[in-house]
Amino acid sequence: MIIVTGAGGQLGRAILEDLLEHVPAEKVAVSVRDPEKAQWLRERGVRVRRGDYAEPASLAHAFEGASQVLIVSAAATGDTALSLHRAAITVAKAAGARRILYTSHMGANPASLFAPMPDHAATEAALGESGVAWTSLRNGFYAATPLMLLRDALRTGELAAPQDGPVSWTAHADLAEAAAIILADEGRFDGPTPPLTGSEALDLADVAALAADLTGRPIRRVVITDEQYVASLLSHGVPEPRARMLVGMFAAGRQGEFAQVDPALADLIGHPPTPLRDVMKAALTEG
Repeated sequence: MIIVTGAGGQLGRAILEDLLEHVPAEKVAVSVRDPEKAQWLRERGVRVRRGDYAEPASLAHAFEGASQVLIVSAAATGDTALSLHRAAITVAKAAGARRILYTSHMGANPASLFAPMPDHAATEAALGESGVAWTSLRNGFYAATPLMLLRDALRTGELAAPQDGPVSWTAHADLAEAAAIILADEGRFDGPTPPLTGSEALDLADVAALAADLTGRPIRRVVITDEQYVASLLSHGVPEPRARMLVGMFAAGRQGEFAQVDPALADLIGHPPTPLRDVMKAALTEG
């Protein structure tokens, strides 16, 4: 069985949709915190079981019969994230999985200024120590991120954020397609993959220009200080630890941590990655 965690999330759901085009449903299982939300998979013949990284006993049942386990990174940071990931790795190994896959990031680096990146690097180290074959999917920065940054800009006409750097924004759909291909072709990559990125790196000035062109409204890129950005987030009710974590994304971007563009994703999925413009156009049209 190929076990996929996080099937309730945007990436996990998309991976399952693509995986079922490559692998018979009876060879696929999911581990989800709320099985009711995965009823659509059960109806397609996929085994659905409850599993929670914070409850290893539940994972033991969810991972039963595993040949491969895809661990989708937890929505946490720091010691909490690593503890949850280690629990999933330990249970996957005990379940007899031949290979463990993990949704990492192109910027995985213990010295990164953006808190999730050291977490990804630490999880990759834990995988390397596990004694089980593993693959780390070095996913590009999600193209959905600039859409969130644009929410206020579409209303105010100003995209106000700290100084940033170019980012190779990458569509969820392309990363899901790549993960499904790698799961279906077991052992295609051993250890970290090359960076799975879009084909161009754009900064927020580029994002503002794209948004203006797509909406027909002027949108100006305004650079503010890190502290001004934190204060803005706090005024919107964001807890300070999360605000400090988010500002780290810009600090890391200024150092070029997310600027690399690599052909590996296009080679893997057999077509050019979705341009950020197309992702934004679809989202703005839906909006």
